[in-house]
Amino acid sequence: MTDPIWNIQIGDDPLVFAAIHDGHAVRDELAKLFAISAADRLREEDPYTSEWTAVGATRIIGLRSRFEVDLNRPRHTSVYLEPGDAWGLKIWHSTPPQEIVARSLAEYDAFYRAVNDLLARIADRHGRFVVYDLHSYNHQRDGADAPPADPADNPQVNVGTGSMNRSYWAPVVDHFISDLRAFPFPGGQLDVRENVKFRGGQLSRWVHETFPESGCAIAIEFKKFFMDEWTGKADCSLVQSITESLRSTVPGVLKALQCR
Repeated sequence: MTDPIWNIQIGDDPLVFAAIHDGHAVRDELAKLFAISAADRLREEDPYTSEWTAVGATRIIGLRSRFEVDLNRPRHTSVYLEPGDAWGLKIWHSTPPQEIVARSLAEYDAFYRAVNDLLARIADRHGRFVVYDLHSYNHQRDGADAPPADPADNPQVNVGTGSMNRSYWAPVVDHFISDLRAFPFPGGQLDVRENVKFRGGQLSRWVHETFPESGCAIAIEFKKFFMDEWTGKADCSLVQSITESLRSTVPGVLKALQCR
């Protein structure tokens, strides 16, 4: 049994806030094999997303880097082995031994068992639940001084609903999107669009497959407009404003969930 690579805090309502890509730490046995730098790892991780989970009482926070094991990818691709698995980055000095990969996969399996137990308890108690699957994404991949990616294809908030029964969960998702757009965000209304950049990853897909009648997982990707993705430094006021914008969606989502 491996040490947990996540932290779960349990509340008493049907909303779950997850930040599974927030972690940066790696096992010592992996760190010795990495060719990738800590700075390059951080640029592809989702720092500050764990702060947004403070909106809810039930929280799932990743403690380790996605370069150890990516909890938002299918199991067979959850350990990056080749540059093509990770944005063209060279990850290893040499391919990690099979036993090291196996330990990472054991962590993956343990995580999904724990989340299954958590969500099953919530479903038993409340009937239905919503997972806020929180992420962030890069939009300056050409370099720190290069122009950012075209906003037309890179909304400030991408809402991924590609794996859910969208018509069934429409009241929940529509409330979430409309309330997030209505929040008085500094600098103007947030650009919130659905399935433009991402359609959702493995966590949301797994929720919908495992809890098809009771679980709604909304994959929420904030563009890294709130931070410098090349240095990792954040604008703390914008990070807090994102927290408050998410908080503003809770009453509507709860109401829609109860009516569902």
